[in-house]
Amino acid sequence: MRLFIAIPLDGALRAAVQSVQDDFRRCGVRGNYTKAENLHLTLAFIGEHPDADGVLEVLDAVPFAPFELRLEGIGAFGDLWWLGIQRSAALEAYVRRLRRALAAAGIPFDRKRFSPHITLVRRADRDGRDMPGFAVPEAGMRVEHIALMRSDRGRDGMIYTEIESGRRV
Repeated sequence: MRLFIAIPLDGALRAAVQSVQDDFRRCGVRGNYTKAENLHLTLAFIGEHPDADGVLEVLDAVPFAPFELRLEGIGAFGDLWWLGIQRSAALEAYVRRLRRALAAAGIPFDRKRFSPHITLVRRADRDGRDMPGFAVPEAGMRVEHIALMRSDRGRDGMIYTEIESGRRV
């Protein structure tokens, strides 16, 4: 199974993110836009791993308390364009605890520095022009739970499915 740990977006934040995607489309940005139901904030990318139950055990063991997320900034990693997340001590502390617990349990994950963002469009192309400048919507959400997600390739792109642990705050 291809797994990752993420924060699914609530309806209001998802709508704000989609409004930026719509702005990009109106400006002629082509590419692979993240579908509304797939919008999320990745905390740890695990990749191919056969033991979802082991990952859920780690998730259940890492102390979690709800916290706030706010959008801040638009940027790019090459041709991947994203919306940033405002610096949050609670988010950063949780990610450190989570990644330490994954490492201690021997669960492999991508160890790149955590750079909180929501992917808007992959392979973005605007006929060689720079990314259009837009104001970032003033939007956020209260994070009430962290999800283990499974990624499967479907006929129309990736399908992300939450693997339920029954754990909610």
